Amino acid sequence: MARNIGFLVCLLIMALDVAAGILGIEAEVAQNKVKHLKMWVFECRDPSSQAFKLGLAAVILLSLAHIIATLLGGCTCMWIILAIGFSLLIIGTMANSKSRKSCGISHNRVLSIGGILCFVHGLFTVSYYVSATATARDVSRRQDPNATQA
Repeated sequence: MARNIGFLVCLLIMALDVAAGILGIEAEVAQNKVKHLKMWVFECRDPSSQAFKLGLAAVILLSLAHIIATLLGGCTCMWIILAIGFSLLIIGTMANSKSRKSCGISHNRVLSIGGILCFVHGLFTVSYYVSATATARDVSRRQDPNATQA
């Protein structure tokens, strides 16, 4: 039964990260559909409520995937990919908040890059989870030499 739980946890983490990545990319598409005026690196754009909702959902799913992996994997470290992807998704989401009609330096492709980093986060998180559980299983076997092979 323990083997099936590990597989299901990895599957859940990958599903959450893939969903977050797709939502981040869809948020970028929704953001590009709003009216904007661009001059060199400066840009004025209206906020997109659809991009805000999709970006917020991507942030929540990415956070949930990382929390599940960290709690079940036994490590409380923050990964660089999580920090960068989370930051990019937050920046892109906040740029589409209803209270902001932004004019300033262009934030092109912030949401889509954050979405792509969700996929990378999923790969690294699953590999971390597998190695952490394998290490814990190996340590418990070394402590109990009479344990059977699982």
